[in-house]
Amino acid sequence: MPVNSEAVGRTYGPFEPYEVTRVKIREFADAVDAYSGAHRDVAVAQAEGYADLVAPTTFAVVIAQQAEFHVVADPEVGVDFSRVVHAEERFTHVRPLVAGDVILTTVHIESIKQRAGISMVTTRAELADEDGAPVSTVLSTLAVREPQESEEAK
Repeated sequence: MPVNSEAVGRTYGPFEPYEVTRVKIREFADAVDAYSGAHRDVAVAQAEGYADLVAPTTFAVVIAQQAEFHVVADPEVGVDFSRVVHAEERFTHVRPLVAGDVILTTVHIESIKQRAGISMVTTRAELADEDGAPVSTVLSTLAVREPQESEEAK
């Protein structure tokens, strides 16, 4: 059964705040081989004009994916996560994420397109600070392979 295209336009959140910490920034920087001293050393980050450690630009995906899980978990949308392949991620940043930020995220289902047995589900995660000021937008597309007739018969 394909993903429910009538779910387009649904909104989820905002969710429990996500606190950006120095430890999380350093761990993510290590994971993605981001070598800037501003990701690891507060003095370097402050010398570059940041209040604290600055996260690599793709760090926003950590926050966005936690919120996007609510779309995947919604039975009315019908995403079978065992059939998901990540297709695309795009970022628009208003400002960098820094240690000490507390971020609230709202997720919107932007589109669901079905073709050749695959549903392409695009979400838009809006990350904002505690005052509601925008920080980043993350557009994410998941490719959801639909079961074949032989699989459905099992």
